[in-house]
Amino acid sequence: MLDRVLNRAASRFDEVVTNALLHRRPRSEPDARAESLGHRERVEALGHIARLYDRPEHYDKSGAFFPEAAPITPELRRVRRASGTTVIDATWSSGFSPFAAEIEGRYLAHGPNRIAASRLFLHDGPPRPAVLLVHGYRCGQYALEERVWPIEWLLKGGLDIALPVLPFHAVRALPGPALFPASDPRITIEGFRQAVRDLRALMCFLLDRGAPSVGLMGMSLGGYTTALIATLEDRLSFAVPFIPLASIAMAARQSGRLVGTEEEQRLQYEALEEAHRAVSPLARPSRLDGDRILVIGAAGDRVTPIAHAERMAQHFQAPLEVFPGGHLLQFGRGQGFRAAGRLLGRLGLLQRAG
Repeated sequence: MLDRVLNRAASRFDEVVTNALLHRRPRSEPDARAESLGHRERVEALGHIARLYDRPEHYDKSGAFFPEAAPITPELRRVRRASGTTVIDATWSSGFSPFAAEIEGRYLAHGPNRIAASRLFLHDGPPRPAVLLVHGYRCGQYALEERVWPIEWLLKGGLDIALPVLPFHAVRALPGPALFPASDPRITIEGFRQAVRDLRALMCFLLDRGAPSVGLMGMSLGGYTTALIATLEDRLSFAVPFIPLASIAMAARQSGRLVGTEEEQRLQYEALEEAHRAVSPLARPSRLDGDRILVIGAAGDRVTPIAHAERMAQHFQAPLEVFPGGHLLQFGRGQGFRAAGRLLGRLGLLQRAG
């Protein structure tokens, strides 16, 4: 009975906030133009983007579409000391160039985004197994992320922690509407390519400094990114997508972004899937065994409804843990984190897993 009440409350809160974000927030001029396109114009534009990105060579094992990042030497700034741990802010040049020359100038004009960033929580002594905790849409502010994630619990479990910032978010953003993901799929696609590059660079840095292993947990947009990297990166030790976004097309349909008749909306949905396929976590097989992946969903989620988590778990042939509550009001989320703790404990990565 209590779970049903909490689910209803969390679902309603998700609906209110999602409506505010998706339908009444200020939009950039390019986004506003994209939102005003009719059915035929949308399908034609998406077809152009699919021809640009959805190519066989972008799925081959060479990984040329998601090139390896060069080794980095971040600039490190100590933030504080706390009980055997040093908190450090790291920044480095992202070194990213878009694949699509037609948007390169617009993409790279956003200066703060060219500097990648992460907050690190590093234990004294030898490096520990590390986890990258990847934030959701319009988040990434360090003060917020330190409250969103169970930082103290993970530190007590013996893990080093990184809080990376996704492209066009937090310290990588200018004032105004979030630019990634965007109504222009090319910006969204390039944003995920940059995110993969930056997170791989951070993984390499942690491994090079001696971390025995590195894994990923990600919420919402970060869950999508976590799952995408699980299809690309052999060095990944584990992946935990938490209340994940699984499909841009699914999100567009559920938020009322498709227009026209039922048949026209179906065609737009398929065109969106094709346009984003090159960066979809569902487009490639996992590089991890299913027993190293855990998908966590929320029963009352109305931002990325449970269908997203179910679809992702099915693709990765991984367990699905469902907790009561919603996307933003995460009642019962401790159940999900305890399941993640059991996974990490079984892998020998987390001490005193609950």
